[in-house]
Amino acid sequence: MIVSFTAAGWSCIYQQAHALLAAELAAHWHPAHRPVPERWLGTLAAIAQHDDGQDAWAGPRGLTEAGAPAPFTLLPFSLEQATRVAEQARYQGRWRWLLMSLHLSNLYEALRGQDTQTDAFLDEQRATQEACRKGLKLSKKEAQAAYDLMQWADRLSLILCMQQLPDDERRLEIGRGPDGQTYYVRRPGTGAGGALTADPDAPVPVMVEPWPFAGAAFTVGVEVSPLSQLTFPVDAALAEALRTAPIHEQHWAFRRRA
Repeated sequence: MIVSFTAAGWSCIYQQAHALLAAELAAHWHPAHRPVPERWLGTLAAIAQHDDGQDAWAGPRGLTEAGAPAPFTLLPFSLEQATRVAEQARYQGRWRWLLMSLHLSNLYEALRGQDTQTDAFLDEQRATQEACRKGLKLSKKEAQAAYDLMQWADRLSLILCMQQLPDDERRLEIGRGPDGQTYYVRRPGTGAGGALTADPDAPVPVMVEPWPFAGAAFTVGVEVSPLSQLTFPVDAALAEALRTAPIHEQHWAFRRRA
């Protein structure tokens, strides 16, 4: 889960919901600049599903040692989970398999050399990428551009869901898009950067610079489960609290700078 501390307790967003938000953001990318446009629908599907196959948040990985909901950033690498993610992507076709394999390499290549099993998994990803590119008749540049969009949308979605928009109109780097351009995000105006407001339906204004989207303005959202209880004795208690929590939809209103 994506877990953020708020004045009222915790804001909890499931990773699959964050992935759907990433796909919503990518869907607004300008049509003239879409990478591998003939596979556009498959690209959006891959982005929307890039967190499928994750370990269930409940169980031994659901709580921190202090009893708080555990954010995904505190969870250690799981080879079993990474293998499952790759396998699930494979069943939908080579395009999603390729993009997911590139994502896994990007996430875990830094672990190379720690143990033989992880190295074998990383070698398998390289072989998968080569085989998929060959079968789909794609160049490395084309495949990388499509993955760059996935990574860009993933990063922007995480900035929003983790409430990382800076204060006082300062801009934050999103990263490089599929066109090689570096993009930045900021919140116009002053105040708490992206924090969930008392009104869950109030959209947070957002600007991206330079503007990569087709329209001049659009709104996206994600479902949030707020929790007022700060700690839980066991995972089952957290599971019950999330099951019964009211669901709010947080929105962000993107607009092009005038």
